[in-house]
Amino acid sequence: MGFLDGLFNMADRKDLKEFNKIVDKIDAVGDKYKAMTDEELQGMTPIFKERLANGETLDDILVDAFAVVREASTRILGMRHFRVQLIGGMVLHQGRIAEMKTGEGKTLVATCPVYLNALEGKGVHVVTVNDYLAKRDRDQMAKVYEFLGLSVGVIVHGQNPQVRKKQYECDITYGTNNEYGFDYLKDNMVIHEEQMVQRGLNYAIVDEVDSILVDEARTPLIISGPGDKSTHLYSDANVFIMTLDEDDYEKEEKDKAVSLTESGIKKAEVYFNVENITTLEHTELYHHINQALKAHVIMKKDVDYVAKDDEIIIVDEFTGRLMFGRRYSDGLHQAIEAKEGLTIQRESKTLATITFQNYFRMYSKLSGMTGTAKTEEEEFKSIYKMDVFQVPTNKPTIREDLADSVYANQMAKFHAVARDIEERHAKNQPVLVGTVSIEKSELLSEILTERGIAHEVLNAKYHEKEAEIIAQAGRLGAVTIATNMAGRGTDILLGGSPAFMALREMKRLNFTDEMINRVNNANEIAGVEENEEYDAARSTYKKLYEDFKKITDKEQEEVIKAGGLCIIGTERHESRRIDNQLRGRAGRQGDPGASRFYIGLDDDLMRLFGSEKVQGLLGKLGMDDETPIEHRMLTKSIENAQKKVEGKNFGIRKHVLEYDDVMNKQREIIYTERKRVLSGENLQDQIQDMMKDVIADAANLYTDEKGTLDVESFKGHLYHKFVPGGQIDDIDYSGLLPQDAIEATYDKMMAIYNEKEEFIGSERMREVERIILLQSVDNHWIDHIDAMDQLRQGIGLRAIGQIDPVIAYKMEGFEMFDDMNKLIREDTVAYLFNIQVEVPVERKAVVDVDNLESPDTEGKEHAPITQVNDKPRVGRNDPCPCGSGKKYKNCCGR
Repeated sequence: MGFLDGLFNMADRKDLKEFNKIVDKIDAVGDKYKAMTDEELQGMTPIFKERLANGETLDDILVDAFAVVREASTRILGMRHFRVQLIGGMVLHQGRIAEMKTGEGKTLVATCPVYLNALEGKGVHVVTVNDYLAKRDRDQMAKVYEFLGLSVGVIVHGQNPQVRKKQYECDITYGTNNEYGFDYLKDNMVIHEEQMVQRGLNYAIVDEVDSILVDEARTPLIISGPGDKSTHLYSDANVFIMTLDEDDYEKEEKDKAVSLTESGIKKAEVYFNVENITTLEHTELYHHINQALKAHVIMKKDVDYVAKDDEIIIVDEFTGRLMFGRRYSDGLHQAIEAKEGLTIQRESKTLATITFQNYFRMYSKLSGMTGTAKTEEEEFKSIYKMDVFQVPTNKPTIREDLADSVYANQMAKFHAVARDIEERHAKNQPVLVGTVSIEKSELLSEILTERGIAHEVLNAKYHEKEAEIIAQAGRLGAVTIATNMAGRGTDILLGGSPAFMALREMKRLNFTDEMINRVNNANEIAGVEENEEYDAARSTYKKLYEDFKKITDKEQEEVIKAGGLCIIGTERHESRRIDNQLRGRAGRQGDPGASRFYIGLDDDLMRLFGSEKVQGLLGKLGMDDETPIEHRMLTKSIENAQKKVEGKNFGIRKHVLEYDDVMNKQREIIYTERKRVLSGENLQDQIQDMMKDVIADAANLYTDEKGTLDVESFKGHLYHKFVPGGQIDDIDYSGLLPQDAIEATYDKMMAIYNEKEEFIGSERMREVERIILLQSVDNHWIDHIDAMDQLRQGIGLRAIGQIDPVIAYKMEGFEMFDDMNKLIREDTVAYLFNIQVEVPVERKAVVDVDNLESPDTEGKEHAPITQVNDKPRVGRNDPCPCGSGKKYKNCCGR
């Protein structure tokens, strides 16, 4: 593969050569800006904006803009961009992904492209994985941007719409992917344009881009409202599941699936006193039983979820973080609540939804940075049209990556890990241990406690101290156990972080949290209101920082002598990228370090995805519990297992996107329509077209195969739906062809319409039209989303009939969308002709948007929950149950 690797890297090498030429130009103008006063340097921003206004492009001013930011950063932060950081900035400006190793200063890298693109005045969004990092990065880098005359905002949970709007109006805005996506959905649910908080989606830089655009892409962002489903079936199904034996169900761990066997089905029929539980009549009961079964057999406490404060909180399988506010779909979350004996929450109704893929693809330009992206480059290219450029490190990486140690089983593996930690701890080498679940981190913690090894545990249960624990993981002799959340976005400094030590000491000295935060986030450029209390706190912090800096500098030398930070992975993750992230915590900026992974052959990855050849090899080698084994076949088998799972997960994400692409086209049409209404556009022509359409639809409905119109039925239909009170009685339909009848009816309805407009005035009539259309669109769109949700859940069964479910979903989805548009037209015309114009008409929200919580927190609206029908669903093309002989969609289904 060496030759092919060389070919694949030729493009990167060519790009690197060009980037270096531009860096040379930035270096060449550096002295000019270094000689400027602060006022002169600050004056470059209006000059750049003027150049852009005069027709120059961002690329034309890139060299000067990057040089200005580099100089401003040197003066304000004391940090001067390395050459490779400038290269990373150029990659981001080009709308690509910059892969940069841990510790290379990605936060500083972003300042150059952020400043450059913000000069256009269209807004730049910096996307982080959590609120803490959004606030931290904003507080650190705002000093540079504000020095140069740009405004900087931050979006975090809990801000009201007015505050959010101001933050989005800034030149640069920091926030999380959940907050941005949630605000987008909320903006398309408001009833007045001034209630919208976001402006156009111009340019985004996504930090930890692999986590946000790959790992979280399987879960769509969903806003849900309260439903009215009963919860007793969850309890009933839960009690029944506890009566089953292992022979009553079969599970498929690879697909996380489980189902009742024949014996299990018979037991269910006896328990619930039904003749055949698999019939349509008992669909809902059977569904609840299956979800309860999955809750007990597949979903594991402290691995997939934790029970906390009478709530089930999902654990992110990639990061180990608690996913507050998210709920499993299709009733699984309620089934787990029943299993754990907690309060069972009612199911919800989906009000708005979008995948992160489709949200971020709406940006005019999208870029990202991470330490690990190359293994997912195919996905980034396929979904987001972004390639990955591997930026060289500032200093050569000297970390020693040791060969995997493979053991016969997990317990042998964990004891081997403990022995390794004990040996390294004895020589004061700091160790960071990565585990794949809360359960495993607590198991290892017990083993280390038995051996008398002091250590810190960081997992989803103790996430509040995450940044502090990780920042101190490089201290002399420190042993830190962490789930896969291990410190993304937090630098591990050898010897420890003097800043964290100083802040912790201030807490011990009884400074208030508010004052500690003010000191930590002090923004001299924006200005902090100073008083004696603040001066004293700031002075204390500076003194403590200097004292601890001396300690950490000395400790750093000892840590380096001990070999630097050692990373121990207790299991290979499904994704090679996650392993590389853990490994990358050591060896930053040329620091020494080491890494090793320990593997048990009964680990989930090896058990589910390893090859049968491995088991055969073990039989020949006769492994014992104490002896590790190294063999090329094992290494290859591990890598192949990971590639299998990566391919499978990519397929799942692609599948989710294929379905959401159908909804995305429909969403764009509806949201565009709403924006026309909110912007106050004149909808008169559109309303009149709707009138023509509903009259034509009615005529078509009552015209027989010979072309004869059933006048009485036609008039009755119009009376019933649109123009009550005999307003069209004076039309003489005798002898009229259907088309003539349509024209005559339209002329009469237009006369009524014009009379109404003359009575209330044109301006008020236009607002009445906007109000009616908005209400109709919102009501039917929410129902449509829910119907599409139900269609999505059942569409997989089409595969049994050799029909591609995605194609079936597209065809039926678009038919349902057409039906919805027809209902919107009918409702709009009906409301318009029946409304009492003497009564003041105001816009009313279908959903109370202001009281919807952010999906990243304790709110429930992120729950991806699908309603289960109480009754068998009648297909739109099925005969109507009322016995009319018409299709359901043309009769009661209307």
